Amino acid sequence: MARRLRRFTHGEGAGESGLGRLIELHAVNSAGDMLITVALASTIFFSVPTGEARGRVALYLLVTMAPFALLAPVIGPLLDRVPHGRRAAMAASMLARALLALALSGAVGTGGLELYPAALAVLVSSKAYGVVRSAVVPRLLPPTFSLVKANSRVTLAGLVATGAAAPLGAVLHQLGAALPLYGAFAVFALGMFLSFSLNGRVDSAKGERKARLAPARPRTARDHGRATGSEFGSGTGQRGRDGTGYGNGKRPGLRAVSPSVSSALVANSALRGLSGFLTFFLAFLLRDQPLTGLSGAFSLGLVAVAAGGGNALGTAIGAWLRARGPEVIIAVVLAGALGAAVAAAVLYGTVTAAVVAAAAGISQALGKLSLDALIQRDVPEEVRTSAFARSETLMQMSWVVGGGLGISLPLVAPLGMATGAVVIAAGAVFSVRGLLRAARGGAPHPRVA
Repeated sequence: MARRLRRFTHGEGAGESGLGRLIELHAVNSAGDMLITVALASTIFFSVPTGEARGRVALYLLVTMAPFALLAPVIGPLLDRVPHGRRAAMAASMLARALLALALSGAVGTGGLELYPAALAVLVSSKAYGVVRSAVVPRLLPPTFSLVKANSRVTLAGLVATGAAAPLGAVLHQLGAALPLYGAFAVFALGMFLSFSLNGRVDSAKGERKARLAPARPRTARDHGRATGSEFGSGTGQRGRDGTGYGNGKRPGLRAVSPSVSSALVANSALRGLSGFLTFFLAFLLRDQPLTGLSGAFSLGLVAVAAGGGNALGTAIGAWLRARGPEVIIAVVLAGALGAAVAAAVLYGTVTAAVVAAAAGISQALGKLSLDALIQRDVPEEVRTSAFARSETLMQMSWVVGGGLGISLPLVAPLGMATGAVVIAAGAVFSVRGLLRAARGGAPHPRVA
């Protein structure tokens, strides 16, 4: 099995380029995060009655996610200022979470308020790792890989590691409340050493600039003559004086690069919001009102497996569809998620609950991979890695907003599924027209592996 895993992580030139080691590091990172999640969920969610659990989870979101929402947009720019120390930054993130896991081990038994600041620090450290990883991937691309394919393989490795760590964490928790956290300490300690084994190219920042989420200055007719669609996708065409295609010398805004990127950001925000909403709403609903003929724990497990399987399937499909029009893919997954949510609202039951969870997983994975493809195609290379960090911050904030909505609603299944449908419908209204118009406009496709 070890040899097979090695072939997966190091195949097709990934070992020679250094991408294979990043894939393995991300698997370690995902496993450690899952062990901490199991420990916190057992303390905050499973150890108390449903009514009290809703209050604890709401408090968790308020105390950890609210400051995180303020800190997350700052993390990317701060890390952009130290582009030559990415291996050290990733190792520092691992070390911080290893020490925080030990700190949390003394608080999970009592469920005291002291665990919330530590949980916030874990979230910030995890976000810092994610930002650096987004910047590292383009530096380690094998000659035969597109950025979408590389991201797909890294994500899939993380999903596999998460699926393996979840039952391990549950077993450890049965033996002792703090044992999953001790396991997380060991995993993150390993990740710290693996961070320094990455290829030295990850510390190179040659040619990079920072991106903004704010729109750039509208281009004049003079600017338009120098910036064509092809220059963003292939590197050809006439550039502006600063090499970005924008003649004003300013950083291009992420939303202003192309209508496709702007619409894809809106669509993916809706998909990520649906994921956060379903995570919390179904967790409380199925604990209080299990699916017909099933226990609460089995109902939660069924939906979790459906969501995780959908995410993995969407990631695998994304690698196969990487050469297709990403705008059309996003529009299709929005329609699929909307249809599943409407069906669950009208005919809520065991099958539809599993279907909507799987549809959310598939849609989120395909939507994110397609957004990556659009950023790869339309964002100038000089700011592309920074753009990935900004888009991921927006996705995480959307998940938090959806999760807060899921906690606040009454535990009425049709109402919850209808609310999820409204979230997706709103995203579709503000994005599908722009996506399809861009697709019909014949924008260049992303680079094919």
